[in-house]
Amino acid sequence: MLDKLHIVVGEVRSPVLTNSPSGSDEAVVFVHGNPGSGDDWVPLLEKVAAFARVIAPDMPGFGDTERRTNQDFTVPAQADHLEGIINQLGVTRAHLVLHDFGGPWGLAWAAAHPQHVASVTLIDTGINRNSHWHGFARLWRTRFVGELVQLMMSRRVTRAIIGRKNPALPENWLNQIVDHAAPWGTKRAVLQMYRSLDLAVLEGSLTGPLRDLEVPSLVVWGADDPFIPVEFAQRQLASFPGARVDIVPGTGHWPWLDAPDKVTDIVLPFLRAQFDDAPSDSAGISGRDVPTTTVGH
Repeated sequence: MLDKLHIVVGEVRSPVLTNSPSGSDEAVVFVHGNPGSGDDWVPLLEKVAAFARVIAPDMPGFGDTERRTNQDFTVPAQADHLEGIINQLGVTRAHLVLHDFGGPWGLAWAAAHPQHVASVTLIDTGINRNSHWHGFARLWRTRFVGELVQLMMSRRVTRAIIGRKNPALPENWLNQIVDHAAPWGTKRAVLQMYRSLDLAVLEGSLTGPLRDLEVPSLVVWGADDPFIPVEFAQRQLASFPGARVDIVPGTGHWPWLDAPDKVTDIVLPFLRAQFDDAPSDSAGISGRDVPTTTVGH
């Protein structure tokens, strides 16, 4: 059973979904992206919670966190907020499951705290993207144009765009994602996030430290992701050379919502292997094996 805690880090309150507010110091930490919240992870959380402690926060600016006009939504600030949550919950071994902007946030934390990283799962995210920005990101990064775009993005418009670009997304999840994007505080956070981030600098600063982690790693990607094209899945091997890469056909930017059974069949064996006494390659997945690419399930 999942409960929702409220944790304050630097005077910013974050709701956190978990199955155990205390206990084991090893946990699977799920970090959402833009727009999103910890609630988006429920289809995976409920399955992983059967064998591990799980934690899924709403990150600052998103979900039900506090939103302030003077708040810092840069990658370092978000990584610091994540650190505060992890520390307060007593986690010393974190299995990161990251999506979208949760990738830069979580990986920045990982690079700064390598001794606490147990494994990494990237879902349609990463840092080795050759400075790729999708169309909306380029608009958001442009002053005045970004503000105008955000003003025009009503729920109806947002729903039409996301639904058209992600046709496999179930209706209930589409509605939830549209709701996530609606608050003006979130729109303002998005503008700051995209404008403050230099992808080339991020890649240059994190690729080496992440490669040095040498932890079990998994990359999962929606074959039809309209925002971060599927060819970027293989590029994550620059930071995680031993990662297994799985491409999920018929899915978009939120593959675990589009096809929960397919993604569960990929992610659960990987995470369960990290908690088993047997070596992880007994489950056919190891962060130190020669990387393989599996298409479809």
